[in-house]
Amino acid sequence: MEKQINSTKRKRKKKSSPSSLSVHAAGKNLFGVMLASLCNHQHNSAESNLILTQCLNRLSVTLVSESPNPFISLFPLLLRSKCDEIAISSLEIIGAACLYSLELNEKLALDDEIIKGLINVVGISKRRKSVALAACNATLDLSSTSIARRRFLQFSALECFISQFNQVPKCSGAQVCLYKEEKGSTSCVKIGFKEDKYLILLLHTIVTLLNECIVEQLERIPKNISEILFVYLKSLWAEIQKQMLLVNILESRLMRDFYPSKITPNNLAESTFRLSVNDQQWITAANHEKVKRGIFDLGETSFECFMLNNWEASPLHMRGHLKSITNMFTSFVEIVRPEYGFPTFLSPMLQKSISTLPIYSDELDILNFLEDVRDQLGCPIICQQDIRVLKTDSGREMHFFSEHLGSCFPQAPHVLYFKDILRCEEAFKEGYSIAMRGMEFRFKSIAAVADDLASFFGQPSVGVNMYLTPPNSQGLACHYDDHCVFVCQLIGTKNWKVFHRPNLQLPRLYDPINKLENEEMIRDGSTQVFLKEGDVLYIPRGVPHEACTVNNDESDEIARFSLHLTLAIEVEPPFEWEGFIHVALHHWGQTQYLCRCTSADALSIDLSVLAVYLLHIVIKTVAATDSTYRKACLVGAVLLPSVSEDWLNVNQKTTFRHLLNKVNTQSRFTDAVSRFEAALQNHEDPLHDIRWLQHLNGEGELIKGPKWDRPSVETEAYSYLVGQHIDKAESAFMHASSKFCSEVIFEDVEHSYKILLEKYKHARNQYRDGMLALHSN
Repeated sequence: MEKQINSTKRKRKKKSSPSSLSVHAAGKNLFGVMLASLCNHQHNSAESNLILTQCLNRLSVTLVSESPNPFISLFPLLLRSKCDEIAISSLEIIGAACLYSLELNEKLALDDEIIKGLINVVGISKRRKSVALAACNATLDLSSTSIARRRFLQFSALECFISQFNQVPKCSGAQVCLYKEEKGSTSCVKIGFKEDKYLILLLHTIVTLLNECIVEQLERIPKNISEILFVYLKSLWAEIQKQMLLVNILESRLMRDFYPSKITPNNLAESTFRLSVNDQQWITAANHEKVKRGIFDLGETSFECFMLNNWEASPLHMRGHLKSITNMFTSFVEIVRPEYGFPTFLSPMLQKSISTLPIYSDELDILNFLEDVRDQLGCPIICQQDIRVLKTDSGREMHFFSEHLGSCFPQAPHVLYFKDILRCEEAFKEGYSIAMRGMEFRFKSIAAVADDLASFFGQPSVGVNMYLTPPNSQGLACHYDDHCVFVCQLIGTKNWKVFHRPNLQLPRLYDPINKLENEEMIRDGSTQVFLKEGDVLYIPRGVPHEACTVNNDESDEIARFSLHLTLAIEVEPPFEWEGFIHVALHHWGQTQYLCRCTSADALSIDLSVLAVYLLHIVIKTVAATDSTYRKACLVGAVLLPSVSEDWLNVNQKTTFRHLLNKVNTQSRFTDAVSRFEAALQNHEDPLHDIRWLQHLNGEGELIKGPKWDRPSVETEAYSYLVGQHIDKAESAFMHASSKFCSEVIFEDVEHSYKILLEKYKHARNQYRDGMLALHSN
């Protein structure tokens, strides 16, 4: 395509530059001839075909640009021509015009008939291959702008193109390579194919449009065609992943039999990820009772007793059976063979893994996440982000790769390629443990268990980490976590030392953790726990612990390596009890209190809005000293069939009233104003850490009324309301506090809270399914 356009340009340079008047006259005459020929063209006469072909050969991008509307109106008719030469010439002119200027590109994109004509030509499998190639090139040229991509999607081009792609014969097995394309001083890695050129151009078109879709458009793609494409993309991605790991990148001049596409590995990874959003179930939900038996194999002790006596309070050793545990993690256990000398599964598993890039905890739009990470999506695992290789000696943690990577660590993330993955085996033999996070994004069976466990505790998701420790070794130093964990011992044994919690206040997720020295914890004593295969150990957040693989079993003469999974219940701020009280105030303020104020004067309305804001600050202040506010809220928990709802419901409503009473008795206007004023003086949003409440609004504001998130407006409003109307502001605050604590209804808040929980869970499931789609395990 490019060669033909350049050749045309070279020919034109031999002619003298025409004046604008002569260009206009030439265009007018040419348009008249083409229009007359098209009138006879419906009979498909050889004469009209010849005239149109000659006219198209004379038609330049300059003429189209000078007088666009007349010529643009002819393109839909030309695209419908049964004469291949006319169709090809028209497509080449459209492609060249699209690249000539943004203005011309936009005019072509906004013409419904041209968009439909291009879709029709690309989607017809009976046309000559040269026509199909020209159609794909023209579509890609037009798709160089976002407005054109959105227009194609508006007319269901993606469904048409995918259907056509599925019908094109393909090579058996993915035959691809990575090559480096040089552009000036920069280079970019792209994918070369041993497929038919038309197939690759069509795939490029599909990938381009897929990566422009919004979620609703993705969900409209029929599953029967998206599933076929998904399987093909998965096979391509698996091969590309191997070559990325080996850093096997060819120079473009060494491509030989490969066709150099413009598709990058990141493009392919994003399309594969996006297809998983198409309401597909990439995991099969685990059986609730099976998970309960595997983790809570408590004999005479019930799940209710665990929740009342141990949950977020004290550790518990649950002696289980290996069969119960392995039944939960089927696909993972299948690759983990119980070989006691050396874990041969390690390198193959790491080679199939990619980086599970971090997503913001309050990110509920998966496409925003893709927009942020599209240049890193699909890269191999990253040291210290996905994997840690470490050991503890004399209480000091040592990291294997920090001693081998020099200046690039830890300032820059280090991607572990094939040679580094092999060195993980070397590190293991030297006594280093392998700690890998995000296992629920790598294995479907682990994802299913994590999803079930999250539902037991009313949380959006559960994280799963793997710990592989060699014999007679210790991985992590003594520490405590900001989340509760269930340690599931799969292979070997491990000696755990669990200390008393030094602080009754539960650590909060994402808060900085102060590591405690061993001497501090030894003063308070510890409990020894010896985990065997099939055992589960529950450790609440904030409880210090450490573990090593010293052999304590006299009947076992050989010390084995240890493999366990930790299932982390990460209680995020919206789903603590403090979050529930904030939701309660938000719901009450929106539906009752502020609605009643709409008939009042402007000053009363502003004071009422300020009162609700100050009450949010009071909740935050009270929660800082009362550990009950930090406990996980179980309002959204899905109870097992064998569990009675009474004990949970009574406990929840009792806790709710207790927390409301604390707010009512500790609502101090002067303290709330002081905190509010301090934030404004620092040009900070006083309610920044509860911005997640906006997910309950269509407008994206915390509450109706003045916007307090812009410092200039906030300071002015604060000075006016509090500075000049201090007495009225305090009266409005005390009135709101009393009314809120007496009027708010648990069942109403429960409904809003569950809406928020479902939004979070939906986004996490989309992320999980996308990551599972990119893993070949």
